[in-house]
Amino acid sequence: MSIATDQVYTVSRLNGEVRQLLEGQLGRIWLSGEISNFSCPSSGHWYLTLKDSRSQIRCAMFRGRNQNVTFKPINGQQVLVRASISVYEPRGDYQLIIESMLPAGDGLLAQQYEALKMKLAAAGLFAADSKRPLPKNIQRIGVITSPTGAAIRDVLQVLSRRDPAIEVIVYPAAVQGEQAPLQLMRALELANLRQEVDVLLLTRGGGSLEDLWGFNNEAFAYAIYNSELPVVSAVGHEVDMTISDFVADVRAPTPSAAAEILSQAASEKQQQLSSARARLMQGWQHWQLLKRQRLQVLDHRLQRQEPLRHLQQLVQRFDEQQLRLVSSLTSFLQRKRQRLLSLEGRLNAQHPRHQLALEGKRLEYLTQQLQKLTQLRLQQAQQRLHNGSHALESVSPLATLSRGYSITRDVNGQIVQSTAQLQPGQLLYTLLKQGKVISKIDKLE
Repeated sequence: MSIATDQVYTVSRLNGEVRQLLEGQLGRIWLSGEISNFSCPSSGHWYLTLKDSRSQIRCAMFRGRNQNVTFKPINGQQVLVRASISVYEPRGDYQLIIESMLPAGDGLLAQQYEALKMKLAAAGLFAADSKRPLPKNIQRIGVITSPTGAAIRDVLQVLSRRDPAIEVIVYPAAVQGEQAPLQLMRALELANLRQEVDVLLLTRGGGSLEDLWGFNNEAFAYAIYNSELPVVSAVGHEVDMTISDFVADVRAPTPSAAAEILSQAASEKQQQLSSARARLMQGWQHWQLLKRQRLQVLDHRLQRQEPLRHLQQLVQRFDEQQLRLVSSLTSFLQRKRQRLLSLEGRLNAQHPRHQLALEGKRLEYLTQQLQKLTQLRLQQAQQRLHNGSHALESVSPLATLSRGYSITRDVNGQIVQSTAQLQPGQLLYTLLKQGKVISKIDKLE
């Protein structure tokens, strides 16, 4: 069977085409997960693993991107990242190249907010041509808010100052918490059912993104869009923007500003200008959103062709080799250190001072043994001397003399044992127990 040369893939070609396929199909995505195996080499790039309860994926965030992160990532932290899918070709690893990173809580809400805004904008809920003009002669205003909040007090104060003739009907609803979207929709439906007001004001005071989350509900957005009554949205402060602000017919920066707009019977031109400005802003935001999406598509296509991606691959490979080199060098030094300690231990074991100590102990032992043996030999000699002295004493002539015998010697000192040794006239010396007798032989028998 013959195989065409161009049908045979090399590993490099396969990894390169897989990378282009992944990058071309998915582009940038939002991903949440837990950080593990975080490392930051001397190059300044970040390498980490994102995981959940069942899966994990390797990630890289290069220095030019991670400098914009406002917190220091740690292992075990939940984060939300915006990243593009790629392949690290030298190993064939599927990985993410992270462009931005947020803490999971705030980041997830922000991502959900942006996703819902893009979805509703694409569905036409923000379109300027769908906005209804406010009535020219407003006599009765319906306010959907918390009856105990600061927003209703601000609205009533402004209306009483500018146009006390305007009536206000409050449709109470929770403006924060899990029940807020449902209660807000019910209040909106009730106002449309009764048809007792000229316009509806949806309002509350400022707060965090989480506090204002009830006004970022998709079902509530469609309820505002389908309302028969015109809706003015004044949620939070001027810098706060909610989904209800984009869907409403008019957006006011604050509750007080909304009351100003709704009570401008004497300055209809200003009201029209505010309405036109709001529609222009919403149209501009919608146009900006479309252009941003187009820019993202073009940027993604550019990134697929730019050398930076290949450079990032090389940098990542360099960092990986650097980490392996440091690890190998550390392991090598540790082995050499252990070998040195082993040789040092063996050298210490053979050191002359140990042999001298052993010989010293041996000398001390032999000295003690010599002393014991000398004392024993001395005692034995003393005992033999005593025994010999006693034996000698038992056969000593002096002992014989003490029993009444005597010893006789001639002039030459020889002991006289027989008369044959003597002659008449010879002197004899007789030794007694006490004293000595000198006698002369007169006669021998």
